[in-house]
Amino acid sequence: MDPSRITLRKFRPTDADDLFSWAGDDQVTRYLRWKTLESKQEALTFIEEVCMPHPWRRSICIDDCSVGFISVFSGSGEDRCRADIGYAVAVEFWGQGIASKAVEMAIPQVFQDFPELVRLQAYVDVENKASHRVLEKAGFSKEGLLRKYFYLKGRIKDLVVYSILSKDESI
Repeated sequence: MDPSRITLRKFRPTDADDLFSWAGDDQVTRYLRWKTLESKQEALTFIEEVCMPHPWRRSICIDDCSVGFISVFSGSGEDRCRADIGYAVAVEFWGQGIASKAVEMAIPQVFQDFPELVRLQAYVDVENKASHRVLEKAGFSKEGLLRKYFYLKGRIKDLVVYSILSKDESI
């Protein structure tokens, strides 16, 4: 995959078909907290009510077609020094370096958009080896294991914590 074809942009209502094509796939949503979308209308509603108002949710695009997302949830108050990042990519684009490239592209923008941010972190299901590789390729450091840390779709899960600090980046 030519990395110049990969862009990050805000979601638009016209992304509903693309969003449904990948967010309607159980393989893609397996490790996400949100449920698999069941219709194009549900995808449109999700874009309008969740994606567009979100302070930092971007569509991962190839040739301006949505193939995934990146979201950043920043802390506030005394937690404003950190933010959580999450992402997913359509199955047909797995293993092509797209998620890693998108995360790499997002990092400097996130630190720029949130000036008080010092730490960007990710919590990854211990079983999601591909996501571990994405973060490592993007420069995140593995910090440790959180045993039986949270419920995901009815099962209690172990998570691995990754982070990157603003000083780790040449912004």
